[in-house]
Amino acid sequence: MENLDLIVGEAKAAFAAISDPDALEQVKARFLGKSGQITELLKGLGKLPAEEKKVAGAAINVAKTAVESALNERREAIRKAALAARLAEEALDVTLPGRAEARGGLHPVTRTLERIEALFRSIGFEVADGPEIEEDFFNFTALNTPEDHPARSMHDTFYLQNPDGSVADKVLLRTHTSPVQARYMQAHVARYTPRVLPDGRGQLEKMPEIRIIAPGRVYRVDSDATHSPMFHQVEGLWVGEGVSFADLKGVIADFLRSFFESDDLKVRFRPSFFPFTEPSAEIDVAFMSGPLEGRWLEIAGCGMVHPDVLRIAGIDPEKYTGFAFGMGPDRLTMLRYGVNDLRLFFEGDLRFQRQFA
Repeated sequence: MENLDLIVGEAKAAFAAISDPDALEQVKARFLGKSGQITELLKGLGKLPAEEKKVAGAAINVAKTAVESALNERREAIRKAALAARLAEEALDVTLPGRAEARGGLHPVTRTLERIEALFRSIGFEVADGPEIEEDFFNFTALNTPEDHPARSMHDTFYLQNPDGSVADKVLLRTHTSPVQARYMQAHVARYTPRVLPDGRGQLEKMPEIRIIAPGRVYRVDSDATHSPMFHQVEGLWVGEGVSFADLKGVIADFLRSFFESDDLKVRFRPSFFPFTEPSAEIDVAFMSGPLEGRWLEIAGCGMVHPDVLRIAGIDPEKYTGFAFGMGPDRLTMLRYGVNDLRLFFEGDLRFQRQFA
């Protein structure tokens, strides 16, 4: 019995001296493990006479219970100490001032779109809108795009799928905002078809001019430093009597000077081809700052509206002419702020976007 008291006392002292849970489990094995002191005593009960076995067994069980109780108490003490240390480490000083909400700002491309709309409104253009999920007719056919044109292929255009996985018939994500122009022209013609005026003074002799811009998101199968599968575009259209290429150059030049707030802006028109304009040109602007300063970047395509496009819309190309242009606000933003990678606008990195707040 005295030996049991010594074992219990030794176990309590050993447990009390330990503050690491892993070390505590190792010390536990000395007393309660397979070869522990308490376990060896229990194994020796079989050698005792029957009358002594009952008394010795009860005493050993009392000692074992005492050791286990001391072990559990020490485990709980170590757990509480670790929790207290962690709470102290993570404690918050409630006397410190709170974190103020950061003031947000508009995305740089949004700033550009708002600036473009304001500048064109100032010279008499309206802002038109249309669906992003578009019909093949308005996206291609109404714009004089041949059936075999590469732009109609799935390599360049996102076509929608039916629930069974098949490609939807002639339904797609618009590749430009030109369909808005086609829809607007048709609606404009329907609205101003010659008719008797309400006061009975006769018929309209001519259709009012069309002057619109169509900003919005567009989608193409393309992705690199200067291209994105989803990007923004602003299309412009001016249709009326006597509208010429000189008007187109004047409008674009005035817009770019105002947008970049510079009379020294380098701009060039390069001959090009688009199915919906003839003649056609591409507009390049040189970077004004940043690592790409002096290099040219294509920002727009333009030209005189093709007679067939006017005919499809119900407008007489012998009486009316017009010009159209399509520019990328994302690229204009790159030029204005000296950004050299288009993908930065869509990564959502707040470190980048805070520069424009």
